[in-house]
Amino acid sequence: MSVYLSPNFTLQELIVSQTAARQGLRNLPGPGERVNLERLAKTVLQPLRDHVGRPVVITSGYRSLAVNRAVGGSSGSAHMSGLAADLHIPGMSVRQVMHTIKGLQLPFDQMIDEFGSWVHVGLSTGRNRHQILNARFVNGRAHYTELKL
Repeated sequence: MSVYLSPNFTLQELIVSQTAARQGLRNLPGPGERVNLERLAKTVLQPLRDHVGRPVVITSGYRSLAVNRAVGGSSGSAHMSGLAADLHIPGMSVRQVMHTIKGLQLPFDQMIDEFGSWVHVGLSTGRNRHQILNARFVNGRAHYTELKL
């Protein structure tokens, strides 16, 4: 039985992890993280889905500490609190998705063009900074710069 966080987003799709499955890692959110995932689904993901009228594909949502370490995530990653998702929308470029999120005035703390392949969108437990970044590899390491949309 699926647990829906919003009309089009299930808990399962926001916690699924290929890395966790491959490495046998637990990736189950606690009650606080579930509340945050529901907030993310209702305030960002569902309004985006409703506007574009097509599926929003989540490639990474909640990450346990072990999963976050395994994928090389930031030690302060919003994914670990259930406050972030990496996504793409088939038929739309990363920048088109970002312009849509910004144009809809959806809440976000950080929105990142991750290597031209997906959009990271994260919320804050406090005031959202509306920080827009571009991530690219420089000498084998992720390098982040401010991005003007």
